[in-house]
Amino acid sequence: MTAPHVPVLLDEVIAALAPQPGAVIVDATFGAGGYTRRLLDAGAMVHAFDRDPDAIAAGARWPETQEQPPRLVLHPRRFSEMVAALAEAGVAQVDGVVMDIGVSSMQLDQPQRGFAFASDGPLDMRMGQDGPSAADFLNEAPEAEIADVLFQYGEERQSRRVARAIVAARPLSSTGQLASVVRKALGHRPGAPKDPATRSFQAIRIHVNAELEELEVALNAAERLLKAGGRLAVVSFHSLEDRIVKQFLRDASGAVASASRHMPIMAAPPAPTFAQLSKAIRPSDAELARNPRARSATLRAATRTEQAPRTRRAA
Repeated sequence: MTAPHVPVLLDEVIAALAPQPGAVIVDATFGAGGYTRRLLDAGAMVHAFDRDPDAIAAGARWPETQEQPPRLVLHPRRFSEMVAALAEAGVAQVDGVVMDIGVSSMQLDQPQRGFAFASDGPLDMRMGQDGPSAADFLNEAPEAEIADVLFQYGEERQSRRVARAIVAARPLSSTGQLASVVRKALGHRPGAPKDPATRSFQAIRIHVNAELEELEVALNAAERLLKAGGRLAVVSFHSLEDRIVKQFLRDASGAVASASRHMPIMAAPPAPTFAQLSKAIRPSDAELARNPRARSATLRAATRTEQAPRTRRAA
């Protein structure tokens, strides 16, 4: 089956994972299955996670789910739950984990999901299609909380002004309404290279789906699941996500900032749980020409050492 969307940095991700026939790999963000397709073609067995029921329903039609034993096992769960889900499936360790953080092209391209403002749709933004929606948050939260979300997750410097405008415009029910309110608050100039509503939409989506908290737990889960020599590959799309991934790998590799000679001698850092950290890998000009949505993508990869995981946090 051919996935309807080619994922970002596909060749680079597959090279980082180096899948071998018989390898067990977790695709933590199945989406349209682009990474999974290539992993299966390489002979790997894939455990794929997605909290979006639409993605799981589409994946259930893949023939690899019907093989005995199946080479594709779908988990309709958050990727932060991968340790528990794999334990239930009898899997203690894996050879690779790949994560593609953020909203998928499928979700962006469906106005009824409410992730984008290119076409008007309900103010939803829920990846799992359950729990409070973006409309619930914006229509019920205090102005100060909305401002904090816009500032923290959207890096919106005028977050208080935007939050005040949102509260004044309640009730909001569509993406078009929200985009209009934000543009008016920030003084939108038609033809500007970036729509001012972009930052607010990003922030609200991240908050509604607890994306950064999910990422932190999932990275710890990958540390627990990967066997020695196992590969981790994470694609992120903005600085907040990349900062979390970069800091996690820095800490896990035992890297520490050089200390001042005036500081007291500190205990040696724990032995590294990851090594062979890649530099930040970004899309080529050729990929950007094919897929402009790839422009902000960053891939970071690393290899698991033999050291026991640093955390026993449940996931």
